Amino acid sequence: MIRYKLYQNKIEGSTAYNLWYARAVCDETYDTEALAKHMSSHNTPYSAGVIHGVLKDMIACIKELLLDGKNVKLDDLAIFSVGIKSKGATAVADFNVAENVTGLKLRARATGNLSTSTLRQDAVIKQLTKYSVSEGETVQE
Repeated sequence: MIRYKLYQNKIEGSTAYNLWYARAVCDETYDTEALAKHMSSHNTPYSAGVIHGVLKDMIACIKELLLDGKNVKLDDLAIFSVGIKSKGATAVADFNVAENVTGLKLRARATGNLSTSTLRQDAVIKQLTKYSVSEGETVQE
């Protein structure tokens, strides 16, 4: 279940100023070890330790392939790639990697069973039961 909180845009001058929006909230994050334990509880002959080792090796290999300029597709999850953040140069001859490339970023594009359209069909969305949205105001389900 995807839980959300409401928040109000307070950016003056924005066309969305004072409008209310939903923001997804998460109450727990699984690390690799917790994911391995969870996976091992799904009637698999593999222990959490074996699964954890495979996941750690997979992560290392994905990093290696990404740093070699390749994309990595995990079917029904995402296509991972590296993006470049850069500042513009006035001319091709003026472009310098050290000055114009400001950073790299990991990109993950949903694919297959986790594509945006499929995710929307499968997800159950529910407002968080009780939380504060502004001073003195509480929203309840």
